[in-house]
Amino acid sequence: MLQANLVVIANSIDGSDWIFQQDNVPAHRSKTLTYIDLRYNQIGENGAQQLAEALKVNKVLTQLWLYQNQIGDTGAQHLAEALKVNKALQKLYLNQNLIGDKGAEHLAEALKINEALTHIWLHENRIGDSGAQCLGEALKVNKTLTLLHLYQNQIGDNGAQKLAEALKVNQVLTHLYLNQNQITDNGAQLLAEALKVNKALTYIDLRNNQIGDNGAQQLAEALKVNKVLTQLRLHQNQIGDNGAQQLAEALKINK
Repeated sequence: MLQANLVVIANSIDGSDWIFQQDNVPAHRSKTLTYIDLRYNQIGENGAQQLAEALKVNKVLTQLWLYQNQIGDTGAQHLAEALKVNKALQKLYLNQNLIGDKGAEHLAEALKINEALTHIWLHENRIGDSGAQCLGEALKVNKTLTLLHLYQNQIGDNGAQKLAEALKVNQVLTHLYLNQNQITDNGAQLLAEALKVNKALTYIDLRNNQIGDNGAQQLAEALKVNKVLTQLRLHQNQIGDNGAQQLAEALKINK
């Protein structure tokens, strides 16, 4: 079967009606459309609700790009309800959408049930510790998500704690982006403890946080025993010579 993509970028779509069609067939009835790109539009919670209704019955769409719209927490809730029953969507882009802790909570509940989604982008939203804690609880039971992007939110050490607890038991997540949040040495220590036992994560991004030498030391200790992590990003933190020395010692063992 011939697959099709539809790209609708930087328009004035508000989503109040059916906002995408293929050969005059509404999206919820399309049998070939696998990818739709709706970046940089003006889609709010009403448009998100319409898309969510389509996702509840659509069986072929695998990628939905919605970043830089205005769906907010209510729109995220509508999409979350759809994710509880959708069995096709694999990649969902929701970055830059005014989503806060409530929206993250709804999405987390969906992730506890959903068995299809592998990638979700939530960066540049308004998610804080409460939302991160909900996502952490979801990761404890989710068995399909391999990438979670939380860059540039408002996540601090409490949120990092719940995510770290999840990493101790999660066996599928391979990429975790936490850069440009508010994680300090305490949060880094908690994540380091998780890395000592985690056997799945290959990439963790901690750039642009508030991690100093103590946090670097804890991460270094984790690297001495971790056998799966291939990329650790720490630039633009507060790591000095002592932290660099500890990481260097770990590199002598991690090989």
